[in-house]
Amino acid sequence: MSNALAPQQATGSLRPAGQFDLSPQTFEQAMSFSKMLADSDLVPKDFKGKPGNCMIAMQWGSELGLKPLQALSNIAVVNGRAALWGDAVIALVRGSPVCEYVKETDDGHTATCRAKRKGEAEHVVTFSMDDAKQAGLAGKQGPWSQYPKRMRQMRARAFALRDVFPDVLRGMPIAEEVQDIPTERHMGQATDVTPEPPAEPAAYPQADFDKNMPAWAKAIAAGKKSMDAVISTVEAKAPLTEEQKAALADEVKKLEPQDVVSKTTTGAPPVDAATLEKRLREAPDLDQLYEAAGLMDAITDTEIRADLDQVFNERLHELGG
Repeated sequence: MSNALAPQQATGSLRPAGQFDLSPQTFEQAMSFSKMLADSDLVPKDFKGKPGNCMIAMQWGSELGLKPLQALSNIAVVNGRAALWGDAVIALVRGSPVCEYVKETDDGHTATCRAKRKGEAEHVVTFSMDDAKQAGLAGKQGPWSQYPKRMRQMRARAFALRDVFPDVLRGMPIAEEVQDIPTERHMGQATDVTPEPPAEPAAYPQADFDKNMPAWAKAIAAGKKSMDAVISTVEAKAPLTEEQKAALADEVKKLEPQDVVSKTTTGAPPVDAATLEKRLREAPDLDQLYEAAGLMDAITDTEIRADLDQVFNERLHELGG
């Protein structure tokens, strides 16, 4: 595989025909030429002592149709990006056979660029001081304060020529635009914003536990609620400690088993859902609430049973259980 750079000889090239030049033909020649240029005092500061920059600029020039020294004179590094200066932009475009004309005017407030590509309609772009103000450029320290007319012209030109002749410019950005893009600022040391793990919820208050545990134990011993069901209901409010769970289990063991109404008991009295709901809502204390809850086993309709469970939990919360 050949290591020749094979620069593209664009029809619109700025290269004068028939003249001697030092354009490198191989990668080794390009490296050697880049080092020589970087050591020279005749290259812009962006290329002084930087052979890598020189080589990249020469390659860009090769793709655009510029000789090496033309490339280094007309390609600049602006905000970390390679960009073409305004005069080289219009020179490349006007030297292209697809360009019919480029006309520029300025009335003291608005710059106008009219560009025509062969076979297409004229394209008109304007850039006014109002546009400059909206972009935060008017009065900006530097060229926008010293040469506003020239800067308006460069902006209108850049927009028009990039719109009409992107193939001629090979997508190369325009220096006058790039230099007005704000540079990145160092925002300081990054702060670790990893969220802290949520704190463990506080345990069920011991005073409330001592107050409510007898009623819970009676309900469990009477078969109105299982141990797991009571713990699950209580921990919806706050978690029980292992010591509290052990104390509840001990309290249940002390109580004598009691007969409860079961839906499986032959001859068990029927339970009216509406009446049971009323008892749950009006239970004055936890003892009577759990007593009423024991009748829920006789309700076979799952939807009604779910509604009664919700009423029970709401009332349990109201009574501090």
